[in-house]
Amino acid sequence: MRIVLRSDLANLGKRGDIVNVADGYARNFLIPQGHAIIATAGIQAQADAMRRSRDLKDRKNREGAESVARVLAGGRVTLAGNAAHEGVLYGSVTQHEITEAIEAAYALTLDRKAVHLDNHIKKLGEHDVLVVLHPDVKVTVTVAVTE
Repeated sequence: MRIVLRSDLANLGKRGDIVNVADGYARNFLIPQGHAIIATAGIQAQADAMRRSRDLKDRKNREGAESVARVLAGGRVTLAGNAAHEGVLYGSVTQHEITEAIEAAYALTLDRKAVHLDNHIKKLGEHDVLVVLHPDVKVTVTVAVTE
C-alpha cells in the first residue's frame, strides 16, 4: 500500500515521503496513529507541501545549530569531582552534568541528548566530548574534570 508519511519515522522515512508498506502495517498502525495517510492521485501536491515545510524547518534548525557550533568550537568546561588518590572518581560525570556546565559557561540552551558519551567519565583529566547539534553539525568540547 502506498502512503504519505505525516511524521518522521525511523527506518521508514520522513514527513511528506511517499512509501510502500504492508497493507496491515498501514491499516492497523500507521493510519490509526496519525503517522500516515493513504496516497491517492491527488495527494501528491500535499506531499510536496509537507516536504517543502520539512526542508524549510530543517534549514532553520541547521542555521541555529551552526551558530551554536561557532560559539562552542574549541570550547572548554571544567567540572569538579570527588576522586580517590589514584584519580578515579567516586561517581561519574554524566551527560546531564556536562550539559549543565556548557549551558552555564556559554549562556545557551542545549538539549541533554546532544551530548554524546560512549561511557560516563570516571577519571580526572581532560576528555573530549562530542556534541551533536544537528545531524550535519557536530562540535567537540573539552571537559576538564578536576578535584
